Amino acid sequence: MKLIQIVIAFVIAPLFVSNNVKHEYYVSVTKIEYAEEQQSLQIISQIFIDDFEELLKMRYDEEIKLAPDSDSKMIDNYMKRYLSDKLEIKVNGNPVKFNFIGKEYKDDITYCYLEIENVSNIKSMEVVNRVLFDKFSDQQNIVRLKLLGKNRSFLLIPDNDKCMLNFD
Repeated sequence: MKLIQIVIAFVIAPLFVSNNVKHEYYVSVTKIEYAEEQQSLQIISQIFIDDFEELLKMRYDEEIKLAPDSDSKMIDNYMKRYLSDKLEIKVNGNPVKFNFIGKEYKDDITYCYLEIENVSNIKSMEVVNRVLFDKFSDQQNIVRLKLLGKNRSFLLIPDNDKCMLNFD
């Protein structure tokens, strides 16, 4: 009888705690690729859904829920607003604005799709990525740049939130 209780405890207990377990690492990945034919920078920013939701609740709306059946237009607006504030890109020393194309949820990640149009003759690129630094002090943001035959990755932290790539 005791053995059955122990087995039941090990089988059922994880079901009750699985939704409340926080992951150990706070990290996002932002990939920036240059599409030469379209003369655009194509950006995919990957952020844990639960972290992003917590941040958006804190900043904009306590009732927000990041789920496929949620109010997509309102969530897109909040995401665009937040990313515009926390993700800054300069090409050849000049700030550029991105278009928020959309987002999707896969597994436990939010994929935000952004694009910067009419980009040519790139000599340098600077990226400042402060995504989630205002919520999690141990947040880390990986930036991967794939431009003009160069592939570089940078690890950004709150004390060092900027990276630069020169092509000269």
